[in-house]
Amino acid sequence: MLKELIGVEKPVIAMAHFPPLPGSPLHDVSGGITKIYDSIARDVESLISGGVDAILFGNEGDRPYQIKVDPVVPATMAAVIARVTQDLPVAFGVDVLWDPIAAIALAKATGAKFVREVFTNVYASDMGLWDTACGTVARYRKQIGADNVRLFFNINAEFAVPIAERPLAVVARSVVFSSLADAVCVSGPITGEPMNINDLAIVKKAVPDVPVIANTGVNISNVSEVLKVADAAIVGTSLKYDGITWNPVDPERVRRFMDEVRGIRERLKS
Repeated sequence: MLKELIGVEKPVIAMAHFPPLPGSPLHDVSGGITKIYDSIARDVESLISGGVDAILFGNEGDRPYQIKVDPVVPATMAAVIARVTQDLPVAFGVDVLWDPIAAIALAKATGAKFVREVFTNVYASDMGLWDTACGTVARYRKQIGADNVRLFFNINAEFAVPIAERPLAVVARSVVFSSLADAVCVSGPITGEPMNINDLAIVKKAVPDVPVIANTGVNISNVSEVLKVADAAIVGTSLKYDGITWNPVDPERVRRFMDEVRGIRERLKS
């Protein structure tokens, strides 16, 4: 599925992090939408010139995060994404933290091929009690004619722990069986922090026929180990200047990272 969606084996999906959007506590009112667009356009240019395989647009700057966002969030993201993807040579997806309904609506409006979200489970989180509703989300996707939008399920949510712990292998099998996950993402505890390689391997063994994606903390030092297990990697922080999440994308870091990935792909073929 990933090769059909993105075009290569073991793809790197790079994050394009939105700065704080209107209504967010850290939003730059004086800079406005123009500053947001300039930031995203610059990062996308750096990512494409460095050779990434796909881009995932997310509202990472909207701290503190919400479980249901104001309509201005997907509206602003849609306006910016529509401009920067006009001639985009790679596939792209979207992520609205942490509102899957808004994310699917955004995907439909912009032509995104996939959505990454937390679709299942109940969590104690930094955002309070976090109760998802996968059945509602799946039906909404159907209602708006977005069946072609693939759903990437983050099964161990960042900034949160499940109310009732279950082994990751059980969760992975369950979301594929009951919730129709197109792919499964394995995360660390927070943005930029690595997932546990053993967890990645456990999930891949549990759902061998479904793409398993390393979702956080992938960097040039661990990507070889990660891609021996994972079918893809979502990469954000390690591609930024000085490896800091809130900095712009560093095109030289992107180039070095993708050079390393291409070498890994060749070695895995042999």
